[in-house]
Amino acid sequence: MANTMRISGLASGMDIDKIVSDLMKAERAPLDKLKQKKQLLEWQRDDYRSMNTLLQGLDDYLFSNITLQSSMLKKTVSSSNESVVTATAGSSAANVATTMQVNQVATSAVWLSDAGTRVDKANFSVAADVTLTINVTNGDGTKKQATITVKQGTTLDGVIAQLNSNLDLGVSAFYDEQTGRVSIMKKETGAQASLVLADQATVDFFAQLGFTNTAAGQELTGKTAGKDAQVTINGLTTTRSANTFTINGVTYTLKGTGAATVSVATDADAMFNAIKGFVDKYNDTIDKINAELKEERYRDYLPLTDEQKEAMTEKQIELWEEKARSGMLRGDSVLSSALSQMRMNLYTKVEGANIPSGFSQLAQIGITTSSNYLDGGKLIIDETKLREKIKENPDAVYQLFNQDGATDAEKGIARRLRDTIKATIGKIEQKAGKTIWTNQQFAIGRDLIQINEQIDRFEDRLKEIEDRYWRQFTAMEKAIQRANEQSMYLMNAFFGGAQ
Repeated sequence: MANTMRISGLASGMDIDKIVSDLMKAERAPLDKLKQKKQLLEWQRDDYRSMNTLLQGLDDYLFSNITLQSSMLKKTVSSSNESVVTATAGSSAANVATTMQVNQVATSAVWLSDAGTRVDKANFSVAADVTLTINVTNGDGTKKQATITVKQGTTLDGVIAQLNSNLDLGVSAFYDEQTGRVSIMKKETGAQASLVLADQATVDFFAQLGFTNTAAGQELTGKTAGKDAQVTINGLTTTRSANTFTINGVTYTLKGTGAATVSVATDADAMFNAIKGFVDKYNDTIDKINAELKEERYRDYLPLTDEQKEAMTEKQIELWEEKARSGMLRGDSVLSSALSQMRMNLYTKVEGANIPSGFSQLAQIGITTSSNYLDGGKLIIDETKLREKIKENPDAVYQLFNQDGATDAEKGIARRLRDTIKATIGKIEQKAGKTIWTNQQFAIGRDLIQINEQIDRFEDRLKEIEDRYWRQFTAMEKAIQRANEQSMYLMNAFFGGAQ
């Protein structure tokens, strides 16, 4: 039927194209309504997803900046003498002052080739492939075996590079052209470091580098032994193989001999900034959700059809669609419920043994709700009071937000909020899905599938209707053409005969 021959007004003189077009406009009206309904669903889906993105941003902030101890309970560390010791502290470190007397810093073992043997770099070349086997003891007493394969023709620079790159060996080696000697230093410090040549092939190879070992099983010659650090911490004398070590969450780095006091304290500014950032993020989130819930719905402004757009400027289209897609989530029950639950999460007292008196509610640490109802429940910070509470008991402030518990009442505020956000995102995804989902996986998507099927069926029907109109007008044109031909024939017959 789509290939029906069309005759357009040759006999009748009528504009059949326009007549059919006008007739089809009326027939197409239900299709336009379906497409408008589809567009509204797509806008609603996109607005729902933007709300999920907003809620996920709040959840991400809570996790990274409020829930993690490393963000909320940061520590500041100071040393009275940084030329003796410096330190850093993890979030679990206690707020204490530690006195330290460094009597000796740890050093690395060093092996120097024989002073009487000069290695000729210019003429050095490995004669044949050789595998070196070295039994390694690190400064802390741990043991490894290093195996290095050196290829025929390798230069001295190549040998030095292979020694330096072997992780099991763990050395820093170099050749000094001025003296013609090779230096090998263990990267790790400590008194127990040693390098033992395991076989004769290894002994012979190191002899070419100026080390005068005579038999397998000997330690590399020319050694200056490493030393352990010796330090007295709060009156207790101890040793360490390395100058950097950790005690009770504090990592100390010894720099030199002498005395120093290391002090650890909670970084109150870091906690204050994390909480202030949360309040700002929360206020921004509920402000945008409230705006969606209250946004005006202009029902007289339906999505534009393609034909309507052709008759409008880009600016007119933009202004029209701004109103047409306004209020897609007005009064939405899922979002309204989420806001109510989040307010409950914030205001309900946190119970539990870890919550001391004066730290069980946000208002007690200086965070209250705006008295202006137009603010929609935004939080207000009394910065002075919040800083005082952080200084008084930072752990209690942390627990107020992050305490875990079997019941909602025992959970900290951040945990409650994250539970509410997770549940809300799940409900919205059931309605609007997410970008990686197919339409079949969520409610609006299933509605879109149905509408697309209706659109396809209706478009097929419109083709049939249009073909029917054309068949009818074509038949009319042919009938008129035949009538005209008969009339002409009769005229010719009568008037021709009269002549």
